[in-house]
Amino acid sequence: MSSLVGHQIKQSEKINSLIQELVGEVTKLNSQLPGIRAPQDDCKEAAKQKIEAIGLNRGRPLHYPYMGTGAGRGPYVELEDGSVKLDLINGIGIHLMGHANPRVIAAAVRGSLSDILTQGNLQPNNEYRLFTEKMVKIASRNSRLKYAWIATCGTMANENALKLARQKNSPARYVLSFKDAFAGRSTMMAEVTDNPAYKQGLPEYHEVLRIPFYDKRDPQSGEKALAALKEHVAKHEGNIAVFGFEPMLGEGGYQAAPREFFVPLLEYCKSKNIAVWADEVQTFTRTGEYFAFETLDLGKYIDICTIAKTAQIGATLYTEEYNPKPGLIAGTFSGSTPSLSAGMEMLDMLSEGFLGPNGRIQQIHKRFISGLNKLNETTCKGIASDAGGMGLMVAFTPHDGKKESANSFLNKLFANGVIAFPCGKDPVRARFLIPAIIQDEDIDVALKAIEKTLLEGA
Repeated sequence: MSSLVGHQIKQSEKINSLIQELVGEVTKLNSQLPGIRAPQDDCKEAAKQKIEAIGLNRGRPLHYPYMGTGAGRGPYVELEDGSVKLDLINGIGIHLMGHANPRVIAAAVRGSLSDILTQGNLQPNNEYRLFTEKMVKIASRNSRLKYAWIATCGTMANENALKLARQKNSPARYVLSFKDAFAGRSTMMAEVTDNPAYKQGLPEYHEVLRIPFYDKRDPQSGEKALAALKEHVAKHEGNIAVFGFEPMLGEGGYQAAPREFFVPLLEYCKSKNIAVWADEVQTFTRTGEYFAFETLDLGKYIDICTIAKTAQIGATLYTEEYNPKPGLIAGTFSGSTPSLSAGMEMLDMLSEGFLGPNGRIQQIHKRFISGLNKLNETTCKGIASDAGGMGLMVAFTPHDGKKESANSFLNKLFANGVIAFPCGKDPVRARFLIPAIIQDEDIDVALKAIEKTLLEGA
């Protein structure tokens, strides 16, 4: 062993020891946080000023009066007004392991001590290699996915996916997508997204063809979707590049569908050489397996898959056939070193009892859904309807499902100490992105707060 290598090993051991000491102190401080706590009088005014400053600087106010102090404990987070909330939206799904998880903090600190904080596609460090290696290994177990390209977010991962499909199937340009789909915030992804409110004033390219999503109330739902697909293909034969779909609608209302709904659609696309792109930006790691295409056993159909959120960065995975020509996808930034490090740590943690039909994710889902159903059958009959989702993604329809009453419910729920968010259009639903580390007693706390809020009225 050279003296330089020996020195590096000793330095690494010393750094790890210091990190563990630091994380231990932070964990000790955060452990003092209580459960749900109301705002504190001596903090309210300062918090209000800080929150208003954000609105002034960005041109519009925050959706909720939320500004974290940087302190948290599992599913609980402390806000600047002194309150402690049960966080069941997690930054729209980023904080898979909750707030201030010691292992995640330690991984992020290790990444922060690297020579660079932001890695690029031209000059990566080992974290880039390890992350792509891990993603390819996980994805290729139950699919033909062979490569991974890192991006900064889900929108960019989706942009890259569309580029791959269009280049391979050029000159085909049309995109097949579900009604009520959501794909991201760039100009093109706003086009793929089926929500007029998200693209006011933007140009219409008329390159997206819609088919209906699964409707559990309609026994002919699958046949109707397939008929619509075939109609589009007949009209645009040879000019459809890709079918991009969410395995479960996210922004569109947390609507799930069985495997039997997807298979005929995907088989028909394959028969017509239309790329199959699974947009798993929201479902990745949340459905009881790493990928929803694994949960639904659809891996053999997938040509391209996109992830983000819980991974802490975005990535596009693809098969050999869709490996792009040099120059098509690039970009200066690939992701921060702390994000790459923390994302890999969370993926490792998931393998420790969270996955599978009897894993913790499915236990959480069953307990939360059964609790919501019980409310609808007892104290909140008729005003807590249609609970559903997949894994850690749960939603129900509060009151009459109108936008005004749903938003009123969610604002009152926030005031009562639980953070959720709306999804869907008709009806508008209350959605929860539940952290994987939540305990049963915390689920019970959430259900009590939901019950209390529903009984306060719309």
